[in-house]
Amino acid sequence: MSPPRLRPVDLAREHGLSTQAVRNYEEASILPPADRTAHGYRVYGPRHALALRAFVALIPAHGHATAAAVLRAVHRDDVDAALALLDASHAELSADRATLAAVDAAVRDPGVHDPAPAAASAIGPLARRLGVHPATVRAWERAGIVTPRRDPRTGYRVYSAVDVRDAHLAHQLRRGGYPLERIAVVVARVRDAGGVAALEATLDDWHARLRRRGLAMLGAAAALHTYLVTPVIDGEPERHTDR
Repeated sequence: MSPPRLRPVDLAREHGLSTQAVRNYEEASILPPADRTAHGYRVYGPRHALALRAFVALIPAHGHATAAAVLRAVHRDDVDAALALLDASHAELSADRATLAAVDAAVRDPGVHDPAPAAASAIGPLARRLGVHPATVRAWERAGIVTPRRDPRTGYRVYSAVDVRDAHLAHQLRRGGYPLERIAVVVARVRDAGGVAALEATLDDWHARLRRRGLAMLGAAAALHTYLVTPVIDGEPERHTDR
């Protein structure tokens, strides 16, 4: 029994795509190659529909570039490479969750707040205030957590109000067991947001975005698994394109 014949528009309509997008995906090996009629028109089948569903599901979960790379790996019969790409994306989400947890803990600590504009400090007073050695503050500088300027007259470090705040953040997170490289990411997030108060207002949205991506990954895994395990119907092209 020959498989159902589908036109580009049949695949495109399901996902709100243009027929040209479907053709482009085939040419980019995101879809398996289409058969051609005697007049040169593309003819797709159920396997193309499954491949396109998997690709569309992968995009919100892993991004367009990774989604495309995964399907290309599948179509050259390198499933291990496809799985490695997905593993890396899952690891990225896990790292984002760890960063969010660190930020959440830091900005909700009552001892951490945005400083007054004039609250600059030298390294000695700052270290004493935090109860750490000046060498610790210098280590935070090397990690990019604080970025003091130099007094042009003395050459001594001068920590701005923002540096003081970020040093407090680093101190709290170090007490929580976070490594310096993770703290540097947290501090960068706070700076980009415009301060602790501004970032705190976005935490719920950040949680929601990570949750949506995690759920999208579940859906994408199901769609890709369906594509991988569905038997090829007689007359349909195999998944690989290296022919």
